[in-house]
Amino acid sequence: MSRRVLGVLGVSLAIVVGSLFAGPALEGEHAPFVLWQLRVPRLLVGMLVGAMLSLAGASFQIVFNNPLATPSTVGTLAGATLGALAALAFGIEPEVAGLPITTLAAFAGALSASLLVAAVASSGRARMGDVLLAGIAVSLAASAIATGVQYVADSRALFAASRWSLGQLPQVGYRGVGVLSPAVVLTSAVLLGQTRALGSLVLGEDAAHAQGVHVPRLRALVLGAASLGVATCVAWCGPIAFVGLIVPHLVRLAVGPGVRLLLPMSMVVGAAFLAFCDALARSIVPGRELPVGVLTAALGAPALILLMARQRA
Repeated sequence: MSRRVLGVLGVSLAIVVGSLFAGPALEGEHAPFVLWQLRVPRLLVGMLVGAMLSLAGASFQIVFNNPLATPSTVGTLAGATLGALAALAFGIEPEVAGLPITTLAAFAGALSASLLVAAVASSGRARMGDVLLAGIAVSLAASAIATGVQYVADSRALFAASRWSLGQLPQVGYRGVGVLSPAVVLTSAVLLGQTRALGSLVLGEDAAHAQGVHVPRLRALVLGAASLGVATCVAWCGPIAFVGLIVPHLVRLAVGPGVRLLLPMSMVVGAAFLAFCDALARSIVPGRELPVGVLTAALGAPALILLMARQRA
């Protein structure tokens, strides 16, 4: 294992441990409850979401051969927003099967939008441009329907939808860990199992075909599996921007573009990155905390500009 990889692992571990103790000091009789029922579950959820979004972003950038591809490219975020907004606007029962209806509706919307694009990708005649256009079309359609839902919704539903759309990680207990873990583990196993095929795809579709890779099937598998994990994360925490876009670029700068290291290291760095952003969100305003989605956007946008300027230089 190279020194760069060890260095990235060490820095990521230090960030995760430091994030656990960021914010107000753990003092008094409630310190054990705050640590084990609030901070540890929140940290674990943040790590799962950060790892999943980063792995999905790196996979999409390979499959679409586009360094700006993200989980939102296939309409996942637009579908989740539509589902959550519809559940809030039409006053559906607050819980179903013990889970918030907003979470279930957002998951259904995100997965439906993503699977539509995955179905296009599975067609043997579809080119990557066709898949990108399908993703754009699904996103625009979902956004248009969401606008119509907003028009008929009351102010309370709009306010709740606005708060959900900022992306947040607060947890009480380990329920979120239990909800996210199966989807994240399953998706990660599928995507990491395609490392060799994705490495061939980096060389071009013709090279991948020559090495025995069924490209349409690979696209559909990657898009479908990644959409499942991303839909679960977005449904539980709301949309958290820029993680899936910026983290793979940081990993390429640190350890190189090789797919064998890019995918697992994107998970590690993504977990640490979102843990850091959440710790900063808890600490930047004394006595209050910002939604973590605000911090990821605030840090991710300028970081992306710097990375693009460096690559051109």
